[in-house]
Amino acid sequence: MKRQRASPESNLDFFGSVSEELVFLILDHLQDSPFDSKSFSLVCKSFHKLESLHRKTLKPLHSKHLPKILNRYPCITDLDLSLCPRITDESLMGIALIYKKMLRSINLSRSKSFTHLGLSSLVKNCSSLVDIDLSNAEDLKDSSLAALAEAKNLERLCLARCKLITDIGIGCVAVGCRNLRFLSLRWCLGVGDLGVGLIAVKCKEMQSLDLSYLPITEKCLQQVVKLEHLEHLVLEGCIAIDDDSLADLQLGFKAIKNLNISSCENVSHVGLKSLIIEPLQQLNLAYGSPVTLALAKSLQKCSTLQSVKLDGCQITPCGLKAIGNWCASLKELSLSKCMGVTDEGLSSIVTTHKDIRKLDITCCRKITHRSIVQITNSCSSLTSFRMESCTLVPRESFVLIGQRCHFLEELDLTDNEVDDEGLKSISRCSKLSSLKLGICLNITDYGLSHIGMSCSKLTELDLYRCAAITDKGILAISDGCSNLRMINIAYCNDITDISLISMSKCSKMHTFESRGCPLITSLGLAALAVGCKQLTKLDLKKCYRIDDLGMVPLAHFCQNLRQINLSYSSVTDVGLLTLASLSCLQSLTILHVKGLTPSRLSAALLACGGLTKVKLHASINSLLPLPFFRYLEARGCSFQWRDKEFQAELDPKCWKLVRDDTE
Repeated sequence: MKRQRASPESNLDFFGSVSEELVFLILDHLQDSPFDSKSFSLVCKSFHKLESLHRKTLKPLHSKHLPKILNRYPCITDLDLSLCPRITDESLMGIALIYKKMLRSINLSRSKSFTHLGLSSLVKNCSSLVDIDLSNAEDLKDSSLAALAEAKNLERLCLARCKLITDIGIGCVAVGCRNLRFLSLRWCLGVGDLGVGLIAVKCKEMQSLDLSYLPITEKCLQQVVKLEHLEHLVLEGCIAIDDDSLADLQLGFKAIKNLNISSCENVSHVGLKSLIIEPLQQLNLAYGSPVTLALAKSLQKCSTLQSVKLDGCQITPCGLKAIGNWCASLKELSLSKCMGVTDEGLSSIVTTHKDIRKLDITCCRKITHRSIVQITNSCSSLTSFRMESCTLVPRESFVLIGQRCHFLEELDLTDNEVDDEGLKSISRCSKLSSLKLGICLNITDYGLSHIGMSCSKLTELDLYRCAAITDKGILAISDGCSNLRMINIAYCNDITDISLISMSKCSKMHTFESRGCPLITSLGLAALAVGCKQLTKLDLKKCYRIDDLGMVPLAHFCQNLRQINLSYSSVTDVGLLTLASLSCLQSLTILHVKGLTPSRLSAALLACGGLTKVKLHASINSLLPLPFFRYLEARGCSFQWRDKEFQAELDPKCWKLVRDDTE
C-alpha cells in the first residue's frame, strides 16, 4: 500500500485548531515587534484573522494605506495618525463608521486637511472617545472646537500650537466637555483669561492644565486656583504672571503636585509663597529669577518636594547652600547651565540629599574633582547623571563614577576629559542603557571595548567626534550590545564599512548618524539596511562615497524610514527616485548634491508622496516652477532653503574625495 503524502492544507489545519485564547496570549508577547506580529499573521488564515481581531492599537505609516488598514483591523481602540500628514474629512468619516463606540483615543497631531465637518462626524459617532490630540493643527479654528464640544465623554484634549483658536472656541469646549481632566493649550496665543477662566469654572474635574506662553493674567488664575483636583499646572513663559498676580492667591492650590513656572522672570520667592503647599512634589523654576537665600528658604518647609529644576538660573552661594537645609528628601535635581554652582554649594546639597536618583550639572564649569568625590560617595543610588562640559573635572574623577555608582542607567559625559581607564571603570555599571561620549577626545577602542563587553543593556550610544574610535571599538559594541537602538558616530573619520556591517546585527536600531564618515560606502549601507529594518532616521551627510547603489537596499528593506539627510553625498536623482517607494518618508535634506537636475529633482520629490519637509539649497529655488511648489505645499509639504557655501573637508584622508567640488 502506498504511503499518502500529507498536503500543505492538512498541515495548516493543525494551526486552525489552536484556541483563540492561546493565540491571543502569544500575540500579547509579540506586541513590541511589528515584524514578528506580521510574520505570525502570515502562518495561516486563522492566525491572520485572529491577529486582526487581537490588535487594539494602530499607527499607520501613511494616509494612502488608511482605508485598507482600517478594514484589516476592526477592533482598534487607540488610533495614532501622527505620521499621516493628510487626513481628510472623508477619512475621519470612514473612521467614525468603522469604529463607532469602540474608539477611545485618536492622535491627529501634525495631520492636516480636515475641517469641523470631519471632527463633527467623528465625535458624534464615536461616543466613547476620551482622548483627542490635535496639537500642531495650525489651521484649526473655533468652528472645529465647537464640533468637539459634542464629545461629552472627553477627558484628554491636546491643542498645543493651535494658534488660530480663541476664547470663543475654548468656551464651547468648556461648556460641552465637562469631564475634561487633561488639557494642553501650549502656545495657543489667541486664548486668554476668558477662555481659561471658563475652563476652570465648567471643568471641575480638571487634573492637568498646560497654559504655557498664553497671554494670561491673575484674572483667570483666581478661577484656576479653585480647581480642587488640579495636580499638574504648567505656566511656562506666561510673562504677565508676576508676584503681584500671585499675591491674590491666598489659599493656594489644594492638590497641586507638579508645578512648572519656568521662564517666568517676574516671579520670585514673594509670589512663590502663594503657590507652595505641602502636596507639591515636582517644581520647575528653570530660566526664572535668581535662586537666592530668600527663594531657597521659601521652599525649606515643603517636606513633600522630590524634584526641582533650576536650569539656567543664576544661583547665589547662599541660595545653593540653603537647598541643602531643606527638610524634603530630593530624588531629582537639575542645575543645568546654572551660573554660580561651586564645589562648596554642590557638596552641601549631596551630603544632605543622599537619596538623589537623577542629577544634572550640565555646563557647571566651576566644579572640580571635589564635587565628583562628594556626589559618588553620598549618592551611590544615582540612576541618571548628566555632566556635559564640566571642563575642570579631571580624568581620575570618572573612575570614581564606575566604582561607586553601580545603578546608573543614563550617563552623559559629553565634552569631558574621561579616558579609557574611566570607561573601563564605568563598564561596571551593567544597567547602563544610555551613554553619551561626544567630543571625548581621550577615549579609544580599548575603553569602548570594555563598554561592549559589560554593558549589554545599552540602547543609546553617542560617539560624536570621538576621533580615536575605529572599527575595532564599534565591533566590540555590536557584539556585546545587540539591543542598541541609537548610535551616533558622526565625524569618526576612521570608521569604514566594517563597522556598518557589524552594526547590522543590532536589528532594533532606529537611529543611525554617520555624518562626516568619508570612508563608508554603499556596501556598508546595504548591510545596515538588510539587518536594521526598523530604521526611521538616517544621517549620511558628508558621506561622500554613498551613491545610488546604497538607496536600493534602503528602499527595499527599510520601509519605516521617515527622515534622511543626503547632503554632500554622491546620490543623484536616480537614487532619489528609488526612495520614492518609501511611503512613510517625511523629511528629506539634500544640500550640495551634484547629480541633480531641476526636472528630475522635481520628478523625484513628486514621487515621494509622504514628504512633509524638504531642505534644499537656495540656488535651486528659482530653477523649479512655481506650480510645483504650490502642488507640494497643498499636499502638506514645506520647503526650507539654505544658502551655505560648500564646506570641503580639510582632513587629508578625505580631501582628495572632494577637492574638485566647488559651489
